[in-house]
Amino acid sequence: MCDVAVVGSINVDLSLQVPHEPRRGETLLGASLQRAGGGKGANQAVGCARLGRSVAMVGAVGDDADGTYMLDLLTAEGVDIAAVRRLDEATGQAVICVEPDGESTIVVAPGANWVYSTEDLEAVRDVVSSARCVLVQQEIAEEVVARAAELATGLFVLNPAPSRPISSEVLSRVDVLVPNRHELTSLCGAPRTDDPHVLGALARGLAGPAAIVITMGEGGALVVESGQTVHVPAVAVDAIDATAAGDTFCAALVDGLLDGKNYVEATEWAVRAAALATLRRGAMGSIPHRDEMDAVR
Repeated sequence: MCDVAVVGSINVDLSLQVPHEPRRGETLLGASLQRAGGGKGANQAVGCARLGRSVAMVGAVGDDADGTYMLDLLTAEGVDIAAVRRLDEATGQAVICVEPDGESTIVVAPGANWVYSTEDLEAVRDVVSSARCVLVQQEIAEEVVARAAELATGLFVLNPAPSRPISSEVLSRVDVLVPNRHELTSLCGAPRTDDPHVLGALARGLAGPAAIVITMGEGGALVVESGQTVHVPAVAVDAIDATAAGDTFCAALVDGLLDGKNYVEATEWAVRAAALATLRRGAMGSIPHRDEMDAVR
């Protein structure tokens, strides 16, 4: 039995510094192209491992050099890769455009992540069902997310990224939903907003999850539980790259909950970890270790 089974994507990231958000039809000159490990699933698995958790990665890579590269990276981080399949498909790829203020735009070619099936998941069902927490994102097929929710016997945490509709059956099995503000409004069919009062009201109207933790970037996070909304402020830092901040937040939130923190305390811990992740460039490489957590308050 592991602390966390992460069912999700494994990608190779190509990060490019750009002067501003790319516009339609525009050619931009970028700088400092970096190749590194990524994918929301792999990032969150590494985040949990760096905080000291025993972690099993559940997902797929291609039977290619990029797949070998990612499996070696995960192994070096202490993540158990026994439940990762190698498929006859290219390993997932993500192209990340990072703006000067640290905000990023990401385009993903899912490759093996999208081919991974419920049959693949059934083959490693014991890894999922025995975990203290199952952490899932949406860079994998909808039916795989649904089956992971059914198999989970411990805490089930869903990071609904990228945004897409979620069935009421899946939502009813979610213990903690962790959307960003845009994913929440999309899920609720509402216009985009940064207004915490509106976001809290939308979350309170969402049936199913025991708690909803909404990330708002430099606005911090909102914890919605039992009809109550609590704002957790962001940690003030000079951010240079927010690429993996959301994944770091999810990993640290799970870590805090497994430590017995309540939702607000776990969110405060997660906000600190996410702030640290914005101080370094890249995705997986920016995720903090537990011994770094006192660096921000």
